[in-house]
Amino acid sequence: MSETPLIGHALIADYLKRLDGSPGVYRMLDGESRVLYVGKAKNLRARVSNYAREGGHSVRIDRMIRETRAMMFLTTKTEVEALLLEQNLIKQLKPHYNVLLRDDKSFPNIRISRDHAFPQIAKHRGARNEKADYFGPFASAGAVNRTLNQLQKAFQLRVCEDSSFNNRSRPCLLHQIKRCSAPCVGKISATDYAAEVAEAKLFLQGRSAAIQERLGAEMAAASEAMEFERAAALRDRIRALTAVQTSQGINPRTVPEADVIALHMEHGQACVQVFFIRANQNWGNHDFYPKLNEETDAGEVMQAFVGQFYANRDPARVVLLSQGLDDPDLMAQALSEKAGRKIEIAVPQRGERAELVEGALRNARESLGRRMSETATQRRLLDGLAEAFDLDGPPRRIELYDNSHIQGAHAIGAMVVAGPEGFEKNQYRKFNIKDPNTTPGDDFAMMREVLTRRFQRLLREDPDRQTAEWPDLLFIDGGAGQVSAVHGVLVELGVEDVAMIGIAKGEDRDLGKEEFYRHGRPVMALRHNDPVLYFIQRMRDEVHRFAIGTHRAKRSKAFTTNALDELPGVGPARKRALLQHFGSAKDVSNAHLEDLKAVPGISDAMAEKIYNYFHAKG
Repeated sequence: MSETPLIGHALIADYLKRLDGSPGVYRMLDGESRVLYVGKAKNLRARVSNYAREGGHSVRIDRMIRETRAMMFLTTKTEVEALLLEQNLIKQLKPHYNVLLRDDKSFPNIRISRDHAFPQIAKHRGARNEKADYFGPFASAGAVNRTLNQLQKAFQLRVCEDSSFNNRSRPCLLHQIKRCSAPCVGKISATDYAAEVAEAKLFLQGRSAAIQERLGAEMAAASEAMEFERAAALRDRIRALTAVQTSQGINPRTVPEADVIALHMEHGQACVQVFFIRANQNWGNHDFYPKLNEETDAGEVMQAFVGQFYANRDPARVVLLSQGLDDPDLMAQALSEKAGRKIEIAVPQRGERAELVEGALRNARESLGRRMSETATQRRLLDGLAEAFDLDGPPRRIELYDNSHIQGAHAIGAMVVAGPEGFEKNQYRKFNIKDPNTTPGDDFAMMREVLTRRFQRLLREDPDRQTAEWPDLLFIDGGAGQVSAVHGVLVELGVEDVAMIGIAKGEDRDLGKEEFYRHGRPVMALRHNDPVLYFIQRMRDEVHRFAIGTHRAKRSKAFTTNALDELPGVGPARKRALLQHFGSAKDVSNAHLEDLKAVPGISDAMAEKIYNYFHAKG
């Protein structure tokens, strides 16, 4: 007779017999081997023993223990290593009982290149792999764009790519409107341009007062010398620099660099505001809404947020918090080791630091209030949607699908997701139409391909529908034909219980006269002033926007693809040499072998490879 498998407290007590006092990370798993919780410990045996006792737990922890069917352990050398590993695993596995940071976007920077005689200034997002100086992070692309716009006015640095710079024969429009000094055609010397670059870097490092003082003195001197055109140009530069500072709001005098993080919790929801202070300037703020469990306290939320937020980001030298951490010294040590420099974590009580935290906390409180109001409205709309279309209940996840192409070219499918908290943009998906049997421009076949790929993946990754990835309701852009095509896919895959509605432009294709198609049911419409109709129109417009934008990006990429990008062994330096010598990729493809050999940096063997590549392609 087989023994009854251990579960819950008894299972954890059994694991406890084989644990020692090493630091490390533990995982609690359910019966399907899904990770319920990830935690770290300075002493694994001591930490896990808390779960082995049967009393004194919160409702949430008690439920988690009862669901536990297995545990995994990984020891580390230090508690700091355990903390870093814990945060990486949480971000990767997204355990149900951990506090989760849902918005994991990267923040943009300003990049000034260092590999060119006339450096480019540009917005940059992602890894810092290039040889350049980076300034940031900024809270949004809009904040970067506004700053870049004013910096162009002030310092007239180029924003064009090297390929465009190297092939210009006359100044572009930016020079005409005094946003670029046109180094591409020799309108400024390398020495003078380098001086402008140096001043732009000083400004981004917070040394703006000295720059503006010098420009003011030069403007006064030019005015006295009756060089009024130069004086006006200097005045415009001073105004541009002032515009950057005033657009940034509060610019602290005594806090040169800090991340200000404030948490506000209310009715089981939380908002975390992060302000980025760099070079004594406010470079914007961003709000986050972590996923919480019941009974989660503020300390646990802040601890989880800080760890996950900096898992793939570099912290400022000072991190100012509105709420203390369980072990701030450990977190500071972990962040310092990761960043390679000393990081200070503080909960300020007075002075300008405290004022910055209070400002962030006020923003967090107001943002959460707005979100809760919007969520309440959204829930009423979902209730109305369920009533209008006779659904089993208000949908938790709505997926909307649309296609975009031009006569079948560059065809894509798009999926937009909405739910109780509005549009979930991190869940949006695009589908490149790639089935060779799909006739170009066949919208029915494209919709079948997109839905087939979507639900085949769901069935493969989550057949028991345990995650929030499964939709309750599908909206398809189209009428009876599209609905029939999608219904066939769902029947074939055995997921007929997912509700599906087709949206078609009604009479005269007018807004407000939409018709709704459901398989096996009569066509219906909603009152033209029904809030649910406005809600559906807004969702349909969003999927149209996403589909058209994705298609435009794909088409643009196809238009700008350079034939040299596909050449084996031809990297950026050789490609630049070829373009500088011949002027275009087309001229490279038509070049004779001897002409290719004459290009600086192109060996005879490489010239033969390039010639044979284009010759073989006809």
